[in-house]
Amino acid sequence: MFEWMAWTLPVAVFFCSIVAMLVIMTIWEIRSPTVERRGFLPMKTTRGDRLFVGLLAAAYLNLAFVGLSGQLATLLHLEADPSVWISFVLSIGLLALIMGKG
Repeated sequence: MFEWMAWTLPVAVFFCSIVAMLVIMTIWEIRSPTVERRGFLPMKTTRGDRLFVGLLAAAYLNLAFVGLSGQLATLLHLEADPSVWISFVLSIGLLALIMGKG
């Protein structure tokens, strides 16, 4: 059924992380309704808004990393492209920043 997609470990971790975040955010919202607040984002946001913006930012960061990994390998004189786990960790950090301070 899923033969069309390359289900590598990083892809599986990515999708499982998103599902886990959505489940946790739903439970958190039911137990403690959110209040809009202002952070460094230029608008008042709820937790769900910040999750959405953070997931978009993380996706763009991952796409940029994958797209530029060949140039990074050449620039840094690496034998192979950098691991996608680097972009995963950076994306989690960016998402945490947006969720906490956004």
